[in-house]
Amino acid sequence: MKKILIGTPVHQDPEILKFYLSSLLELDTSNLIVHYCFIDDNIASASKNILNTFRNNNNNVKILNSAFQDEYIKTNHTHQWNSHLIWKVANFKNQIIREALEGSYDFLFFVDSDLILQKETLQHLISTDKDIISEIFWTKWDLNGPPLPQVWQKDTYTLYQHDPNEQLTPSDIKNRTLAFLNMLKHPGVYPVGGLGALTLIKKEVLEKGVNFSEIQNISFWGEDRHFCIRAIVHGFELFVDTHYPAFHIYRKSDLTQFYI
Repeated sequence: MKKILIGTPVHQDPEILKFYLSSLLELDTSNLIVHYCFIDDNIASASKNILNTFRNNNNNVKILNSAFQDEYIKTNHTHQWNSHLIWKVANFKNQIIREALEGSYDFLFFVDSDLILQKETLQHLISTDKDIISEIFWTKWDLNGPPLPQVWQKDTYTLYQHDPNEQLTPSDIKNRTLAFLNMLKHPGVYPVGGLGALTLIKKEVLEKGVNFSEIQNISFWGEDRHFCIRAIVHGFELFVDTHYPAFHIYRKSDLTQFYI
């Protein structure tokens, strides 16, 4: 049987965390050995208690405690990140990678703590036999904007392909972006240039040293960009699956749209 480690750093509102953990327990894990590793970076005691209750009620749950007491500001409009928070999370994710390597897991499944998965997700991602693959989810990063995916084509968040010397008009950019977004709305497995947040990774990738550490001569914002660049340099491809989209509770108000 395949051995899977599901992990993530957790700094989450208790209301959202409950839905997240329930979603993990509802995944189809038949014929799989599934363990969990969370890094508890919560400030709210209610969230800490929820994580500890999850560990007490389930087998093979490991909780590593954070030494930080950072505020992570979330409003109904956006989340406020800074460099310290990003690289703190990167180090947490690297710590989970070490747990996966030391435990000889076949796969590491990173699942951010504000995502709700469909029960088929894990089995389906494994069945694709990709080295690195994310399940898609869509988010209104701007409350008044359109839902956008957590995958992209190039650079920090470019949603269209282009050659280095290609001169594109605004109309070209718009059309290519819409073509990419429309493609992702149809069930399939598609190559992408970047991904994150909900990602299944084979052990062979981790053994090559692909991780979230900062690449010093690249200024891209976000630890996932640095992970993806390393992966490509090591010869791995990045894919997104769109058969079982996850639900992203980006704002507390999103809870009103979700029923479990």
